[in-house]
Amino acid sequence: MISRRNFLTAAAGVGSALGSGLTFSKAAVFDRSSDLLRKAPKARYWISTSSPEVDCLTCHDPSEELQNKDFHGSPAIVKCLLCAQNCTISAGERGKCRSRMNVNGELRSLVYGRPVAVHVDPIEKKPFYHFLPGSGAFSFATSGCPLRCKFCQNWEISQSRPEDFETPYISPQAIVDSAAGRQSAVIAFTYNEPTVFMEYMADTAVIAAKHRLRSVMVSCGFMNAEPLKEMCGFLDAIKIDLKGYSEDFYRSVCGAELNPVLKSIRQISRSKVHLEIVNLVVPTLNDSEKMLKELASWIMGEIGPDVPTHFTRFHPDYQLLNLPPTPVATLERSRDIAMDKGIRYAFVGNVPNHAGNHTYCPDCGKIVIERSAFFVTELNMEDGNCKFCGRSIAGVWL
Repeated sequence: MISRRNFLTAAAGVGSALGSGLTFSKAAVFDRSSDLLRKAPKARYWISTSSPEVDCLTCHDPSEELQNKDFHGSPAIVKCLLCAQNCTISAGERGKCRSRMNVNGELRSLVYGRPVAVHVDPIEKKPFYHFLPGSGAFSFATSGCPLRCKFCQNWEISQSRPEDFETPYISPQAIVDSAAGRQSAVIAFTYNEPTVFMEYMADTAVIAAKHRLRSVMVSCGFMNAEPLKEMCGFLDAIKIDLKGYSEDFYRSVCGAELNPVLKSIRQISRSKVHLEIVNLVVPTLNDSEKMLKELASWIMGEIGPDVPTHFTRFHPDYQLLNLPPTPVATLERSRDIAMDKGIRYAFVGNVPNHAGNHTYCPDCGKIVIERSAFFVTELNMEDGNCKFCGRSIAGVWL
């Protein structure tokens, strides 16, 4: 197992590189006999044409004429059942996330134990505003993502392949030991889409719980129901990016679909996991009055008034350098729409020191959590209740 000293040295190097805005060079050829591939463990949530008693209708539509057709099981084809892309992967190929590969009829995880970014962040930066405010979150990511968001601010890692980075293997136990050594109360799976390293995340979270560390995930929500059910069993909080209330927006800007994300949000809200929702408001693409009202109405009708909902400022990045930053007035309008619909905890995000960053008591209207940028400057609660009027504030406080 890698020593804590070596882990922190490697993590510091990766963190510094990403923090400086470095674009990593790409490997010209992926050596299939490389250490990365040879040590890639078997993934979970998949089926193969070489699997015994495989149901052809798992991949094929019932309307297809399957009778009297030859079946060829070699080389075996794999269907990944982890995320809602439901990739069908030929031998030697990968899914859209670039991190899961069909190796001789088995789906392998190329990112298990291969973090490419490690930082300790305030929990508010994720953002989680109603989950252990003021806590440090030991945050890490691998490469890969099933989406292709044109505005991604972590595209250097989310749109990369694992072989693009020279990183040592770091075990789940080493992650937990380092988080504890940094006195972090939380381990955050973040930066890229954590679903792609689900096996690594699960093993880390189980060990973290034994050390009384909480585990949280920052996710696009584009996963299937069965894996999400397992995630809800080992995670304490999930933040979902609801990128816009429009199928067209998801297809044209994110390379995905809206409905699976809505299903995930419903499923999480019915579990015991703390949920927060973020909407990155992108000028001209998802900031119309109609879309914002429909998004707020859906949250209010399906999830209820107590889910913290963040309307976050877009900054030009990746493939949308042509657009300006979101006007603050647009974010304020988004927050007002949400609150008019009945959402009690709506926030303006990525605008330091804005009044919309604070948590206000729904009854007396006073500030119960005051924030400056990503830091809590005043906490006016006692046992989860407003210190001024005694109103219970929804969230996880202990």
